[in-house]
Amino acid sequence: MRFRIGITGKPRIGKSTIIKAVIRRLKAEGIAVGGMLTSDIHEGGVRVGFSLEDINTGEKGILAHTHVHHRQTSPKVKVGKYTVNLVDLDSIGANSIKNALTQPGPIIIIVDEIGPMELKSKRFIEAVEEAIESDKSMLVSVHQRSEHELVRRVKKEFEMFEVTQENRDEITNRVIQRFGGLAV
Repeated sequence: MRFRIGITGKPRIGKSTIIKAVIRRLKAEGIAVGGMLTSDIHEGGVRVGFSLEDINTGEKGILAHTHVHHRQTSPKVKVGKYTVNLVDLDSIGANSIKNALTQPGPIIIIVDEIGPMELKSKRFIEAVEEAIESDKSMLVSVHQRSEHELVRRVKKEFEMFEVTQENRDEITNRVIQRFGGLAV
């Protein structure tokens, strides 16, 4: 049995926080998880970029940054004031999803987030599509206003939860309940 859950909501509403709480609880229940997490990077109290992390290996990289002091790709790919780092997005982000797909047994593939920056990578899109085609359960967060074909597919095929200020805590519990049946 597989579960497909998507969460969406306004920027900074707490989608990543919910996903991190779900991962902690699933791991505590002995349920395998893999895939990719994103986090804000702050300098002097100001958000200057986003990091990404392979949930299984702990390998971290830069998803996007306002300063181009990290390994950079050419041509430069911008989303707003941020320059997207396709090197790390492909080597850490896309690979974390592909690696989770090859794990034997039940695993929940996490993708935080399918948003404008991540969608600049063809490899990332292909990895997510491959995961959707698989028999693995998934938990993904998607950019609320995205009209990208992949985001539309998730919104159509996955059970969607919209995160609000009022229901943030409740959504974590509802997602855990859905995946709870996967415990071995």
